[in-house]
Amino acid sequence: MTSLLCITIFSLTLAGSAFSLPTGSASQLTVKIIADLGANVTLPCRLLSQDAMAFGTIGMRIKWTKVESDEALNKDVLLSMGFHKKTYGAFENRVFLQELDNEDASLIITDFSRDDVGKYRCEIINGVEDSMQEISLEVFGGLIDGVVFPYSPLVGRYNLNFDEAVQACQGQNASVATFDQLFDAWKGGLDWCNAGWLSDGTVQYPINNPRGPCGGTNSGPGVRSYGHQDKEIGRFDVFCFAGALTGRLYWLVQPDRLTFDEAVQACVDDGAEIAKVGHMYSAWKLEDYDRCDAGWLADGSVRYPISRPRKNCSPDEAAVRYVGFPDKMQKSYGVYCFKDEEQ
Repeated sequence: MTSLLCITIFSLTLAGSAFSLPTGSASQLTVKIIADLGANVTLPCRLLSQDAMAFGTIGMRIKWTKVESDEALNKDVLLSMGFHKKTYGAFENRVFLQELDNEDASLIITDFSRDDVGKYRCEIINGVEDSMQEISLEVFGGLIDGVVFPYSPLVGRYNLNFDEAVQACQGQNASVATFDQLFDAWKGGLDWCNAGWLSDGTVQYPINNPRGPCGGTNSGPGVRSYGHQDKEIGRFDVFCFAGALTGRLYWLVQPDRLTFDEAVQACVDDGAEIAKVGHMYSAWKLEDYDRCDAGWLADGSVRYPISRPRKNCSPDEAAVRYVGFPDKMQKSYGVYCFKDEEQ
């Protein structure tokens, strides 16, 4: 998708004089960009110099970084030195410099997704006049207020009629997703090959990476539909929608691994309840909750949330990782608990 609704707000702070920059000074420019999911977004950055040739000098270095609240968790986005350019992680092959003129270091992000939301830093260093600019990138329409996730029960995929799908989502602190919610999630990067019920009684699935087993490659990315299905006879998975948490999901520190029943009791003993799947997805997507420990959830499944991909912890993508529905007597896992602040 290439459509873009973009609002830009500038706030300029300069070191030194309000009207000129002394040689060797650093400048800081703060910009807010608000854009539609799925669009190509340009994050502006320029060398703030009166010397039009300064940008073209040998040894110019441009570095783009995604800034986190903890600086130690910052993510490299792009590094450019002359003709040599490198992109990193989830940004690889998705970002490039605009370079409209000799002073343009603006970054173009293709297929803007929810994972791209946040603060970015552009640093331009040429040894004479350095510039650092910060850009806040947000989704048009305000704060993200929920998350769509696919769900199938212990008995396996394609085993829910419509009423069972409704109950399955409710049991995980969620509701059956609407088409608009699934479409928004697809624009945000959701790619899932299993078809699931939506609240209008249709069965659909979101594809961002067309491939043979998922409807073939002749059709492009999109939300693919089986249309309306018989609510009693039809058997599919379901897409659930969970809103912002009214409490706190947390990993319960325990000296030993637990069976499922022990996990349930451990949360109760801590004044909480064993967390549901919807709790974990909300904490992961809306609060960037990250924990590389597999733990029991209320439906008997074992999962763990990764918002910062790294070796041995979902290295290729941010995701709620699914381990499965193990034997409930197995003592191989910890537990995630949830405390409701409204109680």
